Amino acid sequence: MRGYSRLAGAVLCALCGVAAAAVDPSLRDRPAPTPIRASKIVLVGDSTTAVQGGWGPAFCARHVTSFLTCTNLARGGRSTYNYRAEGSWTLAEAEMRTPGYAATWVLVQFGHNDQPGKPGRSTDLAREFPDNLRRYVREIRAAGAQPVLLTPLTRRQFAEGVLIDDLAPWADAVRTVAREMNVPLVDLHARSRAVVQALGPVASMPLAQAAAAPAQVSAALGGTTVGAAPAAGALTVQNNSLTEPMGQAKVAFDYTHLGPDGAALFATLVTEELARQVPSLRPLLIP
Repeated sequence: MRGYSRLAGAVLCALCGVAAAAVDPSLRDRPAPTPIRASKIVLVGDSTTAVQGGWGPAFCARHVTSFLTCTNLARGGRSTYNYRAEGSWTLAEAEMRTPGYAATWVLVQFGHNDQPGKPGRSTDLAREFPDNLRRYVREIRAAGAQPVLLTPLTRRQFAEGVLIDDLAPWADAVRTVAREMNVPLVDLHARSRAVVQALGPVASMPLAQAAAAPAQVSAALGGTTVGAAPAAGALTVQNNSLTEPMGQAKVAFDYTHLGPDGAALFATLVTEELARQVPSLRPLLIP
């Protein structure tokens, strides 16, 4: 019983100390902290932005301050159509409406999977693709967030030393919607195209997720790339080109997706353009 009494006394003394601290004038008179004004960026798009194979992870990890939450909701194999149809857009809208943030920006980049030949994904360039972008912009604004449109990241395929610009029409469509709706535009297509063309077919190969095969390097030395893969996944060879099922992430060489070096390079370009086009974001970005 004596041991129990000593223990009870010790606990009582500790509680008394806590109570004394609670009424300590030096603590009671401490000024209230200034509330933080944190903001948020939500990334919406396809595999060239997504966690594996895109610039998004490097952007979120290296280019935002601690006062800017960066949420990457981009997913491989998605177009302006199936990103909404599968329910991913509903998740993005929930992020936009989360209370407590001073401002929320939504960066939208599509185009690769809107191109023809992608069952369940392709959209019509003349009407459906731009209309889908317009709808995204309207709904972002309705949610109280601020839209930013990005033109699609270039692929890194070459013919006789010249970059094959197969995404140019989709980039033009994004630019048109941005002008029409007065939306800030990050022209990633133009910036990435200039960089990749300057690097050339061989020097741009290390931007991929894995090393190129010897035959691919040999072809690139001659100025023409071979064996292209347009979307993330397990790769198979069909008709002398690489194809893959949607959503099966696998690290492999292709001319579309990004490894660490590619992600770092293009995340930096996005940051530079974002700072130019959205001045209010500059204090929250790290070059």
